[in-house]
Amino acid sequence: MKVHHYHFGKDGGAERFFVHLVNALARRGVEQTAVIRPNRLWRKDIENSAKLIESNFRNLSTDRLLLPLKVMRNARRDKPDALFSWATRASRLMPNYKGCIKISRLGDYPTNLSYFKNTDVLVCNTPGIGEHVRRIGWTRGVEVISNFTNTERVAPIDRASLDTPEGVPVVMSMGRFVPRKGFALLTEAVAKLPGVYLWLAGDGEERENVEKLAADLGVLDRVRFLGWQKDTRPFLAAADIFVMPSSHEPLGNVILEAWAQEKPVVSSRSEGPSWFMQDGENGLLADIGDVDGFSRAIERLINDKALAAYVAAGGHATLMQQFSEDAVAGAYIELFKRKP
Repeated sequence: MKVHHYHFGKDGGAERFFVHLVNALARRGVEQTAVIRPNRLWRKDIENSAKLIESNFRNLSTDRLLLPLKVMRNARRDKPDALFSWATRASRLMPNYKGCIKISRLGDYPTNLSYFKNTDVLVCNTPGIGEHVRRIGWTRGVEVISNFTNTERVAPIDRASLDTPEGVPVVMSMGRFVPRKGFALLTEAVAKLPGVYLWLAGDGEERENVEKLAADLGVLDRVRFLGWQKDTRPFLAAADIFVMPSSHEPLGNVILEAWAQEKPVVSSRSEGPSWFMQDGENGLLADIGDVDGFSRAIERLINDKALAAYVAAGGHATLMQQFSEDAVAGAYIELFKRKP
């Protein structure tokens, strides 16, 4: 089986899932070619699983003209079973090749369906996205196939390496530093909890503002900015609680990663978590933008070890039942076999 991927994402949760899926498909014998941006941090993590072509596919570049010709030529030469574009920009590159199924994967809510003119099936990673594309006029195929993550437990990092005392409560979050991820809100919530430390993994345009906020609140000595980490699992393993405070989160890959390390999770009632989380069963939910609500939920888990253990176990069970590699990779392989 052969699959050609088109992916122009940068660095974040969606890219981690791309890496997971490419490697999972390679383990199942799928031959893959992937067009990606140059110099991605995760390039080396898939270079043994796929043939890589690097391009920015920018509007004012020769690649904008030549790359569509190249991918069509490659499809005609290789005769893949599936062409697979990741999100909207990559879907513009999807050639009008008639020899296989053409799939676009969505991890967010598109506003414009014109990107998908050559797509046969939209794969949505939550039911809500599938309902949305139907509502705005999509009439071709829709499939809901969610994400999975590596479920291996790992050893925690040494807290001392992050100047964090043993025995203090550690809250962790991670992602791109953009306003919708809610890291400023989480910093405010932790500031209300004396003695609680906050680890934030990732980087982006909002980082400087969050650092300034932590300084203004007088908690910079309790906040650690970890930057981008190739493997966040040792940090998750060393933390006590994971929090996802996003105002908009179609799925929430980071929650799955925290569950893999059997950590209790507090999440906003954003789109994805509202689908797969049940308050008090596999995590705690707080209203979007509610600083005090997040602070109270974190404090509950710190003070009630039995509750923390219960929701952590519930989260891990949800992960294994609903978001396993075998189920997700198997669903994609079955889709690749389908003829348009």
